[in-house]
Amino acid sequence: MLMRYTNIPLAHTVIQHCKARGIQHIVISPGSRNAPLTLGFTADPYFRCYSIVDERSAGFFAMGMAQQLQKGVAVVCTSGSALLNYYPAVAEAFYSNIPLLVISADRPGYKIDIGDGQTIRQEDVFHRHLVHSAMLRQDVVHAPEAIRASGRSLPAGEADLRAWQLEIQRYNDSALNEALSGAHVLQGPVHINVPLEEPLYQLVDGPIVIPNVDGPPIEGPAPLGSLDHFGKIWAGTDRKMVIIGASPPGMLDAEHLRALAGDPSVLVFTETTSNCHHEEFFPSIDSIIAPIEKAADREQRFKELQPGLLITLGGMVVSKKIKAFLRQYRPEHHWHIGPKNAYDTYYSLTQHFKATPGTFFKAFSPYLEGRESTYHPTWAAHRERYRERRADYLGKIEFSDLLAFYHIQDRIPHGYQLQLANSSTVRYSQLFELHPSIKVFCNRGTSGIDGSTSTAIGASLVEKHPTLLVTGDLSLFYDSNGLWNNYLRPDFRIIVMNNQGGGIFRILPGKEDSENFETFFETIQDLDISKLCGLFGVEHYMASDEKGLLDILEDFYSPSAAPRLLEVRTPRLVNNKILLTYFDFLS
Repeated sequence: MLMRYTNIPLAHTVIQHCKARGIQHIVISPGSRNAPLTLGFTADPYFRCYSIVDERSAGFFAMGMAQQLQKGVAVVCTSGSALLNYYPAVAEAFYSNIPLLVISADRPGYKIDIGDGQTIRQEDVFHRHLVHSAMLRQDVVHAPEAIRASGRSLPAGEADLRAWQLEIQRYNDSALNEALSGAHVLQGPVHINVPLEEPLYQLVDGPIVIPNVDGPPIEGPAPLGSLDHFGKIWAGTDRKMVIIGASPPGMLDAEHLRALAGDPSVLVFTETTSNCHHEEFFPSIDSIIAPIEKAADREQRFKELQPGLLITLGGMVVSKKIKAFLRQYRPEHHWHIGPKNAYDTYYSLTQHFKATPGTFFKAFSPYLEGRESTYHPTWAAHRERYRERRADYLGKIEFSDLLAFYHIQDRIPHGYQLQLANSSTVRYSQLFELHPSIKVFCNRGTSGIDGSTSTAIGASLVEKHPTLLVTGDLSLFYDSNGLWNNYLRPDFRIIVMNNQGGGIFRILPGKEDSENFETFFETIQDLDISKLCGLFGVEHYMASDEKGLLDILEDFYSPSAAPRLLEVRTPRLVNNKILLTYFDFLS
């Protein structure tokens, strides 16, 4: 089969750079200005192309793929406001260290701000949330008569025109090499802006340009240097706390997990999104902190928990309680381990080791000898008590978000990928343990609800195991266009906690019983989720009590011809009271 190519050198150059760097997944939103890119990507069997109409959804869909692959995935859009709809996904990719490649078609510069249709100022539109950008230059050998008609001067001679085009080609190759290398090395979003003049749809039978695909050498991490000083701090500290934020599975190997877990002077706090497991770790941070907040001897117990050395790994942490605690009871030393950036989340950062956690702990392993301490045993006893109290409490309460989450997380099949929406969903998930085989992800970079469904569907396409999305009713409706595509796997599962509004605002301090609160904060809704499922070909199930939930979960994950959604309806006016009373009960 003869493969055809766009006749616009710039569009052809972008496509060939992507191919040379192994960027295979291309998410395209419809438009005319991006036609040369669309025709070029879809004509080459190397690329796997996806059509997503809504650019905001497309951005998160591509980001979900990149989240799993840990390599670049591209989104391609037309000119104008289409580009702006990528911004939520760009910001999330920036703060979550995900290589999202935004390729935007643009009008030529001489058509910007003169009243031409579908034009905005696209250059550097995302500049504060990128690791790199490439504002490419327009070809002069394509449609030179249109360029001259705009009043721009071009050389009359063919040789001079070709020489100018050669300079443009060199510039564009260099800009693309830098941007695409940056996405890979820095693990973050890049923006490539591509100005194209009409005609846009013409094709030729062979390549019209051979791009210079090269890039700066990928530098390895800088040597850590001597760790003796830090080894002495480790050995001299009898209260060490390790907090593991959002991380991909396998970030730490079993040897280092055992070393940390076996040291009586170390507490390791994890969250569901940490994807790190050991029976001696503390997987529910708030279940330790919350009872202390309400204790009569609060000050003394917080001082007993206060670490001398804090070590943080991974990305964002969900728990607000651990942030508030450590900002007030600050450690003397705070080391962050990570190859990119180190956020001073706890206002106490003293050292950033620019290395992967695996690299650091391999170098630091000679110093990881355990030390006698009551730190871990004391708090391990607290952990066992809250687990006993939790089981007691769950046996007493009525059907609610808390009880539903317990049953849902207890019954997720082993090996599943679990995608969590933000707001109350990810917070409830922290209260219960998950089987170590379940891989957990959530858009915690910006913690928004805007793209949870789209991210989960994109992620599911490059994951061999089935995917479960647990979301809330507002998150589902906010990103309902995430279901508007042809890529839903039949084994894709969604569980929606429908408490008829933004239930998290009832947990936060506020005037919950006022009309103003219900309208502008909780935003009460009574939309019919079953109709949304019918629109997109998703099987709908509903549970409104404990028995109904358990009965549906018995068969919910069995093979099916279509994806399934389970709507769990819980009492809007009761959920917050049950959760807040839970923490009282633990104390």
